[in-house]
Parts: sequence; C-alpha cells; structure tokens
Amino acid sequence: MGKQSSVLVIGEALVDVVHQRGQISEHVGGSPANVAFGLGRLEHDITLAAWFAKDERGERIAKACRDTGVKVAPGADRAPRTSVANAEIDAAGKATYQFDLSWLLPELPVAGSVGHVHTGSIGATLEPGGSQVVRALRANVDSATISYDPNARPTLMGSPGAVIGRVEEIIALADVVKSSDEDIEWLYPNRSVADVMRHWLNLGPALAVVTRGGDGAYVAIATDDAIVEVAPRRVAMIDTVGAGDSFMAGLISGLLDADYLGGPEAREALRAARLVDVMPAIDRAIGTSAITVSKAGAYAPTRAEL
Repeated sequence: MGKQSSVLVIGEALVDVVHQRGQISEHVGGSPANVAFGLGRLEHDITLAAWFAKDERGERIAKACRDTGVKVAPGADRAPRTSVANAEIDAAGKATYQFDLSWLLPELPVAGSVGHVHTGSIGATLEPGGSQVVRALRANVDSATISYDPNARPTLMGSPGAVIGRVEEIIALADVVKSSDEDIEWLYPNRSVADVMRHWLNLGPALAVVTRGGDGAYVAIATDDAIVEVAPRRVAMIDTVGAGDSFMAGLISGLLDADYLGGPEAREALRAARLVDVMPAIDRAIGTSAITVSKAGAYAPTRAEL
C-alpha cells in the first residue's frame, strides 16, 4: 500500500512544438506523461502506458522516462510516428493547440498487479484508445484505486456534448477527480464549479479538487458537504506549462504517502477520510505546482525541493 504501491499511468506522451515570437522549440509533453514524470521524480514506482514511435521524437520521450525513473509499458514505442501538439503562444503567454496524433494502448501490466491507476486528457477520450482505457480501468477497479483529470482539449474533443458521457463514465470509476475551473466552464457551461463538484462526488469519487490557476484550489470530499477554498503559494511565475499536471502528481503522491491510494484498503480509508486528513496531500499539490510555474516548461520537482 501507500508510497510503495506501483502506479500505472495511462495516456498520451507526445512532443509539444511551441511557436512563440517567431521561435520554435520542442518539449516532451502530454498531460498523463507529465503526471508520470512528476510522480517518478517524487520517487514513486511508475509505469507509463503511452503510444509513441521509435523515431527521434519518440527517443526523447523514452529518455524523459529514463531520466525521471519511469518504466515504459511493453510495446508503448510501436506507434507509426510520435504524436505532436503544435502550440501557438500569444502575447499574453496563453497557448492554443493543434494536434497531430494517434492513440492506442500498449500491453498493460496484468490486472490486479498495480495499486493505483491514473488517466486523463486526450487518452481517455480519443478513439480507438479511449475505449481501451475504460476497459483497462474496469479491469483494475476492484484491485486498484483510480484517479482522473479530464484536462479538456477542445480542438481535439470537439464539443462538450461529444465527450461528457465518457468523462462522467470515468469519473464514476474514479476515487479522485482533479480538474481546472476552465475545464468545468467548457464541459458544463452555465453550471457553477460547486454544483459540478457535488455532481461528481455523487457519481462516485471520494475526493474532487478543482484548480483555479493563480487563485489556488477548491476541495470537496464525500464525507463533508463543505467546499473548501485553498490559497495558492505566491511565487515568481515564469510560465504555467505543466502546472496542472504537476498539481496532479503532487496530489497523487501525497495521497499515496498517506495510504489513501494504493488498493482496496486505501480506498476504504479515503472514503472515510475528512477534509483535514487530505489537506497534507493538497498542500503537496500546491507546492509541486508552485515550483513548476517558477521554472520554464513542465518542470517536475523532487522531494528534496519540497
């Protein structure tokens, strides 16, 4: 259980091609991959089930896994080519994405052999891999805890109506759901964040967290009607690349260390937990994301830095 639990992260690993002020730079990214790298840097036992190629960009993904201590699921490098996200950065520093990607699941560890499974973003909704992700979650739900970050990508997902069924199907399987207020605004126009958080807890998770950029986060837990506002940590910001994924990694890490994730017993403990019990994990999430925004790119901090 807990910190020693093996964690399977399922979802896209790709290369971000960033266009800013006439300059082009490339970085390894993909929301689930960033979460895996973050957890690897925090010394957890991580396997990433992604889909990339044995090409130059794919080798950079494989190297990022090696550098952060993340194992790669067998066959994850069998894609015909490595997926790319073209990011146009405007004068205000906001990114708009165009994607060139394919998504299938590689071979996964045997169901029941991992303590926790995380998924999110494109990998959970883009077919044919999205349906494979749901099957993988269902295969592991009795033996492992599950976390999910919808991390909406409107340019790929189309309309909220096209993906909301899948998003809620996965939320119903999850123990922890983390989202941003921007994602909620897109997925549920005309509904308040508080209303959506309560709706999500009613679907099944024990813990719902919504990040608010530089304004901190909202936290809600199934054992309590309150929705708590958590203040951000003030830092000198360089950019927000990977901040949400760093928050997710910190949150999962804190919950693993507290034995609130990592198998059926951990799930029972999380279901009985109060807000005060999960606050150290929320604090770690705020801390990891604060360090990330104080550095360029999707920087993942270590335990020593926290």
